[in-house]
Amino acid sequence: MSALQTLTDAAAGNVGAIALLVPLLAPLIAAGVMALIPCHRVAATLNLLFSLLAFGAALVLLNDRPPGDMLLHLDDLNAALITLNTFVAFTSGLFSAGYIEHERQIGRIDPLTGRLHHVMYQALMFALNLAVLANNIALMWFGIELATLTAVMMVGIYRTPAALEAALKYFILGGVGVTLALFGTILIYFAAATDAKGGMEAMAWTALLIHADHFDPTLLNVAFIFLLLGYGTKAGLVPMHAWLPDAHAEGPTPITAVLSGLLINVSLYIILRFKMILTATPHTLPPGPLMISFGLVSVLFAALMLYRQRDIKRLFAYSSIEHMGIATLAFGIGGPLATFAGLLHMLMHSLTKSAIFFAVGHITQIKGTQQLAAIRGIGDSHPALGWGLAFAVLAIAGMPPFGVFMSEFLLINAAFAKTPALALLLIVGLLVALGALLLRLNEVVFSEGERIPGEVHQNNGLLRASRSLPLVTHLLLVLAAGLYLPGPLVAWFQHVAARLG
Repeated sequence: MSALQTLTDAAAGNVGAIALLVPLLAPLIAAGVMALIPCHRVAATLNLLFSLLAFGAALVLLNDRPPGDMLLHLDDLNAALITLNTFVAFTSGLFSAGYIEHERQIGRIDPLTGRLHHVMYQALMFALNLAVLANNIALMWFGIELATLTAVMMVGIYRTPAALEAALKYFILGGVGVTLALFGTILIYFAAATDAKGGMEAMAWTALLIHADHFDPTLLNVAFIFLLLGYGTKAGLVPMHAWLPDAHAEGPTPITAVLSGLLINVSLYIILRFKMILTATPHTLPPGPLMISFGLVSVLFAALMLYRQRDIKRLFAYSSIEHMGIATLAFGIGGPLATFAGLLHMLMHSLTKSAIFFAVGHITQIKGTQQLAAIRGIGDSHPALGWGLAFAVLAIAGMPPFGVFMSEFLLINAAFAKTPALALLLIVGLLVALGALLLRLNEVVFSEGERIPGEVHQNNGLLRASRSLPLVTHLLLVLAAGLYLPGPLVAWFQHVAARLG
């Protein structure tokens, strides 16, 4: 019996170890295979199947945690995030099948460019999954750098002057961000090398956390500032946000959904990893006030900028800046309640914002424009799509009973307990943003507009499913989270919140 148990345990351990590699190998292999296949429709199908494979492996990792090493590590924090990454990658991959086929049919892209989209999509997911699963802080940085380079190519894929300008802007500002992050990473290595004896141990996050109480606090303070500025650029925090609205507006909408739903989340996740090292080191400056400042400025600035937008994708890009500010503010306040709210908000924003871009992608294809002035009466001409967008906007605006309301409500309670003035400023920002989003929602969905059937007819069942299934699935999840959070999920987030402090 003991021998049988030993074999069973060994097999289970192998399953976990294999599952840990699949979210990295699946997109990498998919990108290589699709690059060799001339048919863009086959590439779209493979894109979806490999995304589903990675998501299945992430589900396995929820219950089967393989032991980590100096390169890869899995704990409660990144197990949740890799599941979110692969799920949104799968639904966005489904959405992109119909979206890219439509773009090809109307002549905006050629078949080769459509295939390139699917290849670079998987390359981007490999980079983001690597940044999430990496235990090595240099690998974390490499993942974000690779994500930047692949996203630059995707932003400029239409090759219009505006798209190329947005790609160049993203390349320059993103390059500055990753350079600052690299400098901060090097400083962390120098702080660790004297105690951890250099080498791989001085770059392994788990080892850094163990030895953090012996590091030079001054060096860590400087390193965290560079890391916050660097990765904060990728998270879209003000004032390092300038790349984000242009990249969201000019890139294909499936990539916009990934940038807004995943890339900025992963960047904030890496900041949290380094925040844990800083708080574990005696005599360092508390990171909370700095994160609160960046978060609050991002919320207030983005809320005001929502009123000035004339492009529907830029509108929701500024909404992403606002919500990253909310999450950063939550982690800056710290404590069990605020940190729980921050974790929940990252999850809810990712699901809700990607749902919004699924709806927006369809709307812009129907209307043939992204200009808000030309998008009217969607609720009348396309009721299902109009109501889908309406519910998604209400969700991201923090209206009950959706999950974003729950996370914002918890955060406001935590902010009042810490500093009532801070809570009041946050409420002002949320109300200003709510007004802007409701104003635009009324114009786009409920005002009178020209009836344009405008959708390309698609006989393929996969392409038809891509028009509605991702949007409906995300909205149902966000609604369910607002009505009831399962006990295991609450316990999970409470455990992670206790570790983050």
